[in-house]
Amino acid sequence: MTLRIERSLNPTDAEEHAIVLPLRAYNASKAGTSVPEPIALLIRDDNDEILGGLYGRVFYQWLYIELLSVPEQARGQGMGTKLMQMAEDLAREKECIGIWLDTFDFQAPEFYKKLGYSELGQIADYPPGHKRFFFQKRLINS
Repeated sequence: MTLRIERSLNPTDAEEHAIVLPLRAYNASKAGTSVPEPIALLIRDDNDEILGGLYGRVFYQWLYIELLSVPEQARGQGMGTKLMQMAEDLAREKECIGIWLDTFDFQAPEFYKKLGYSELGQIADYPPGHKRFFFQKRLINS
């Protein structure tokens, strides 16, 4: 069998699926199966419009917080802390080992440190001139 590498200029969902399928099979053979479970906590206004919130997924007994957005008018009023507390409660309900997330230096690294998250690492110049931080908080044995 001859193999070759080609560039896909506009990757399709089918191409992504073809790559991820053997990877998931391999991961399951080593770590067991886990199905990502999405979670969302929504900030709504009086008109039921979504203005922000928290979005993540539980996978392999860890909650990954992918998005946290607090509307400008609610900043500094404890809304972000409340979202994080609710996410931690939800993660505990789902028997998660911990929570992990990433943030940029111009977003909220100090906010996460204040909530007890520890820095795992960072990428310099991502985006150029800034840093991207990675944090975790263990919920079991913490």
